[in-house]
Parts: sequence; C-alpha cells; structure tokens
Amino acid sequence: MKINNNFLHPKSLDEAKVIQKNLSDQVIREDHIQTVNYVAGVDVGFQDNYKITKAAIAVLNFPSLELVETQTALIPTTFPYIPGFLSFREIPALLKAIEKLVIIPDIILCDGQGIVHPRRLGIASHLGVLLDIPTIGVAKSLLVGKHEEVPLEKGSWKPLIDKEEIIGAVLRSRTKVKPIYVSIGHKISLPTALDYVLACLIKYRLPETTRWADKLV
Repeated sequence: MKINNNFLHPKSLDEAKVIQKNLSDQVIREDHIQTVNYVAGVDVGFQDNYKITKAAIAVLNFPSLELVETQTALIPTTFPYIPGFLSFREIPALLKAIEKLVIIPDIILCDGQGIVHPRRLGIASHLGVLLDIPTIGVAKSLLVGKHEEVPLEKGSWKPLIDKEEIIGAVLRSRTKVKPIYVSIGHKISLPTALDYVLACLIKYRLPETTRWADKLV
C-alpha cells in the first residue's frame, strides 16, 4: 500500500484545507461493496502526554461479529490537536496498524466523522479515499449540521442537514440512550451505512467494531 505522504503531513493549515478539498472531491457516495465477510473498527488514543499516538484496528467476522484479528501501532504524534483537522493527527498511526493486517476488512467503521465535516472530509472519508476501502463514520458527538428530535426507540433516525444537504443520520442505537452520528465515509450510501451500523450493534450504544477498537487503545 503506497500512500502519498503529502496527504498525511501538511505543512500548514492552508495546505491541509487544500488536501481536504481535493480528497473530498474523490469521495464516492454510492455503494461499491462486494460480499461483506469482515467488518473492522478503528480507534486512536494517546500516551506520554499526547507525545505518542496509539492506533488500533479490530477485525470481526460478519454477520457473527466474532473477533478474528487485532493490530496496534505506536508512533510519535506529528500534528497538533485542531478541530476539523483531526484526521491528520490520527491517520498516520492508523495506517501503520492497518499495514499489519492479515485479514483485510470489507468495510471499516471509524470512531469519527465521514462527510459530516465543514469540508466534507472527516477521518472516515480521509481514510477511505486513501485506502480505497468502503468506510463509515460513526461519531459520538455532533460536529456540524442540524436535525429534528430522534424518537427514543432503537433504530429510529433523522437526517442530519447542513446547508440544505443531507450529510448524515442521527441514529438511536439503543432505546432511550443518546444517539450516534452516522455518515458516508467512502464507497457507501447513507442507507447502506445505516444498515451495517445497525447490524454491528448488539446491546450497547456503540457498534461492536468500535467497542473492540476502543478497548485496544
């Protein structure tokens, strides 16, 4: 896997914005998915007062959701914490973990945004375009957009709208629990993204993919 380092290490925020715009133009918002046998979750944490980035990926059988492989990676943190640019901080370590995989997932669920982003390139979209793999953003908090109140029952959802564009869905992943924010990452439509997120939910607020990756970091 050969990734252009210019897409990972911008020298300024202006350059980072240009990269985000260029990559967002490459995001495919329709389904380009073959048979799904494996789904994965990725997450990132930090050590040594944020000097070290730790990334993890957990691969699960689908639809049984049995854990089949995990990988982690540790690298020096090279990009500061700046909202709207977190993928530049997190993706270098994620790529190191993903490079170690024996089992390549068919879909990756990211603990973060897809196109729910001011420049339509959150971490799920950034990662998906770089890897050319279908990805889904599954975030715990709202970044941009507005939505109507979501009914309290599990599986209920409302569209998330920004500038008159539907950019995601606000999904009640568990009855009477705070919703999560689902969005297209890459090579998947929003209805299909919702279907796979719901299929990865068992009894918790977050998908099993995210829960396994979170445990690793």
